[in-house]
Amino acid sequence: MRIFADKVALVTGGTSGIGRATALAFAREGANVVVVGRREDEGAESVALIEQAGGKGLFVRADVSVEEEVASMVARAVEVFGGLHFAFNNAGVFLPPAPMTEISAEAIDRILAVNVRGVALCMKHEIPAIMKSGGGGIVNTASFLGIRAFPGSAIYNASKFAVIGLTKSAAVEFASQGVRVNAVCPGVIDTPMNEEMRAEESGRDFLNGLQPMKRTGRPEEIAAAVLYLCSPGAGFTTGTTLSVDGGISV
Repeated sequence: MRIFADKVALVTGGTSGIGRATALAFAREGANVVVVGRREDEGAESVALIEQAGGKGLFVRADVSVEEEVASMVARAVEVFGGLHFAFNNAGVFLPPAPMTEISAEAIDRILAVNVRGVALCMKHEIPAIMKSGGGGIVNTASFLGIRAFPGSAIYNASKFAVIGLTKSAAVEFASQGVRVNAVCPGVIDTPMNEEMRAEESGRDFLNGLQPMKRTGRPEEIAAAVLYLCSPGAGFTTGTTLSVDGGISV
């Protein structure tokens, strides 16, 4: 028996990388999956992969920093699949490292709009839908940079510290109402975000050297953590941050 049979999962940032891997993992375990992103072609590819895995998928184009689009994506999930049980709020942006004294106001606004405002808006609209469906779970993507600071990433650091704060606050607020809220904190993962750096041997050596395991992580390893946090096995787990980072945050 697949553990998410007849359940509905929504994945933001589901057009590539960690989001796509998690959408596929949910589908393999029987969930109907709503893939959310801004790139329609990549979204269609994610849905095709879900269907190849034997699942049902739906792509919804949305910018998580825009409340009307967030409300619409949740409403669409409920309309098509009849409810919402799980959400993986994974959409995020990362800009090239720069000293704090050189960060533009536009960059600050963009990072906070997607990484913080986006997560808050998603939970605002997901939680009532999950409660109406009988309860479930939310996982937010934070980062090892939400646990420890790293030079040149001040605003990204701040945004991921904020995601952990939002996670803990929502977890406490809705713990008695059937909604569990947790965060996953990836280390350096093989995604399009760092693909250019990984293409060069020096870049690979640098990224591998950051982590005690001396390798970067795979999107599927984050997906496995997300599914665990949504599973019945984590039924008494809420408000936690699960580090999947090869030891970098230690």
